[in-house]
Amino acid sequence: MKVLFALLFVGTFVSSQELTLTQANHLASLPVKCLQQEYPNKLNQLLLNETELLSPKVLHPAFYGCFDWHSSVHGHWSLVYLLAHFKDIKEREQIIEKLQINLSKENIAQEIVYFEKAHEKSFERTYGWNWLLKLQHELELSEEAFAKDLAANLRPLTDLIIERYLEFLPKLLYPIRVGTHSNTAYGLTNAWDYAVYSGNIELQQSIQEHAKRLFLKDENCPFYWEPSGTDFLSPCMEEVAIMQRILPQNEFLPWLQKFAPQLFSKKWQWEVARVSDRTDGHLVHLDGLNFSRAWNLYFLMRQYPKQFSHLKPLADQHLSFSLPSIVDGNYEGEHWLASFALRAFEEKSKIK
Repeated sequence: MKVLFALLFVGTFVSSQELTLTQANHLASLPVKCLQQEYPNKLNQLLLNETELLSPKVLHPAFYGCFDWHSSVHGHWSLVYLLAHFKDIKEREQIIEKLQINLSKENIAQEIVYFEKAHEKSFERTYGWNWLLKLQHELELSEEAFAKDLAANLRPLTDLIIERYLEFLPKLLYPIRVGTHSNTAYGLTNAWDYAVYSGNIELQQSIQEHAKRLFLKDENCPFYWEPSGTDFLSPCMEEVAIMQRILPQNEFLPWLQKFAPQLFSKKWQWEVARVSDRTDGHLVHLDGLNFSRAWNLYFLMRQYPKQFSHLKPLADQHLSFSLPSIVDGNYEGEHWLASFALRAFEEKSKIK
């Protein structure tokens, strides 16, 4: 049955630019299932003493589900996005109720208590920070009454994270170019989008200044080094994504010609990443890599169709290759991959 559903899931995608209600219902079912599932859980906590040995739900009453803090955050984003785009989504009221329970004022206040610990200033820096601003952005975009209330509840934590960005970026003397959580370029993309949307000039200026300092002189990104063994982000494409955001066309395209000349070639091929064991929580990252490559390729061709429309088949290939893995029943991928697939669908749907 899972194999049949996977084939149907992929098949309906291939024929459509946008998600169908059937696909949306399935993508929603995965974060709904784990949003309030406390265990298994990876806390990534620094313990000062035995008094800090508390359960995930006590430490993070808003974002304790879906295995770890950041996966919970982008699971919340997935549901807010789907509710806004699919009025007839299955179990709509149940989804809203879970969001309201998790994102209450009291729960967000407790999240702030955790972040304000002196020894937790680097907690979820910058991957989780980046996703939190994506969630805030989505809540503020939504016209749903419940979303406006939850946006107000979340904003104090968002404001704290923005302060952390402004404090941290000047201290980061060298970029982190891995394909996992600490990738510097990815950690700035959603933050930039929210800064633009919310009119936060200070955050925009900080991201622009420091992204230029860190990346402007880069040339000839080694695409052939990718992927590393457990990547879920492409170091090359994430750098493209942040520079595309902060540079005007007359600066970005010349920079890109030096940084990634292969993207301009209609003959360039990029092999999809393959997973040998989807029960391994690290190896399954590579399905996420396919999705994140896809959303960055879609994002690039959406802004510059004349130069990069030839990349669409490549992006489609990456997206469709890993879609069946979302329905394989393994929690190692299920607790987060739906969000990554949805991000790819989000960018694909914006291409005219």
